[in-house]
Amino acid sequence: MPDIGHAFVGGAGYLSACTTGLPPQVSRDAIIADVLAAASGRPDPMAYSAAAERSRAHFARLVSTDADHIAIGSQTSVLAALVATALPDGAVVLCADGDFSSIVLPFVHAGRGITVRTAPLAELADAISAETALVAFSAVQSSTGEVAHLDAIVRAAAAVGALTLCDATQAVGWMPVDASRFDAVVCHAYKWLCAPRGVAFLTLSPRLQRLARPVFAGWYAGDDPWSSCYGHDVELAASARRFDVSPAWQAFVGAEPALALFADADARELYDYTTRLAASFRERCGIPQPARPSAIVTWQDPTGCDLARLIAAGITASGRAGRARVAFHVFNDAGDVALAAAVLGF
Repeated sequence: MPDIGHAFVGGAGYLSACTTGLPPQVSRDAIIADVLAAASGRPDPMAYSAAAERSRAHFARLVSTDADHIAIGSQTSVLAALVATALPDGAVVLCADGDFSSIVLPFVHAGRGITVRTAPLAELADAISAETALVAFSAVQSSTGEVAHLDAIVRAAAAVGALTLCDATQAVGWMPVDASRFDAVVCHAYKWLCAPRGVAFLTLSPRLQRLARPVFAGWYAGDDPWSSCYGHDVELAASARRFDVSPAWQAFVGAEPALALFADADARELYDYTTRLAASFRERCGIPQPARPSAIVTWQDPTGCDLARLIAAGITASGRAGRARVAFHVFNDAGDVALAAAVLGF
């Protein structure tokens, strides 16, 4: 188990980081301390903002970009809707079949004649054409755990000048992600980064920063947020901060120490460890290995019987789109693999 795994308790039998991550002890302690301080009449808004800014910096390290290229928010759908403002009227957006709705519906309902077309994830790069304005896709599919062919998608998009939006919510935390490869990366931190729900990030390339409009701008998008609280004559930040949504303070209190743990960890070690556990589980259960390694394992379970057996045995797993789903994270080990496989009869 990587050193970061020891920051968690209660991970045994928990195979659902793809649904929601477990809070590390440092996050638990930070949240409790903040609640106690607030209940005693000592809430500290300046400290909340500092936690949000440290979180932005940690995420920048996690995805190999600069903090000035990162906007903060609370939900991926809102951040994807912000990306939609960069598209011209009548634009064609290409998405993967069955992708998570939070990065599809903002374009479906964007209006202005924007059209959404889809293709199977494995064929997404080949489906990019000269009329494609934006390719929006998840790096790792939520329902299947399938990992996108990032190199092929980026190359095909660049060849026609299409923008790229990558949802890395199911990737960052176990899979290295280089945000500089894409025009936009959205990521909610409550899954593999083990933060409280309500902390999300959007990276924007210089090109996208020029094209997008700060339609959700509020006081926190100001160049100096604490002097941008009133009126309409507000100077927005020159960096990607002008796209910020006002942070959910208490969520960032818990997120900041969790993000620091993952930013300090060896990303390649986490990738090797989690995908090795997943590969071992597939081998024991006779599930084919995927083209690209994934920490998420799914298989057909239309009646939910396999999921019910796992849950009855005290294993926390999940089911999506007629499939049973397990995920292996830094707090899991070979014992989790053996137990889950045994429960399924392998």
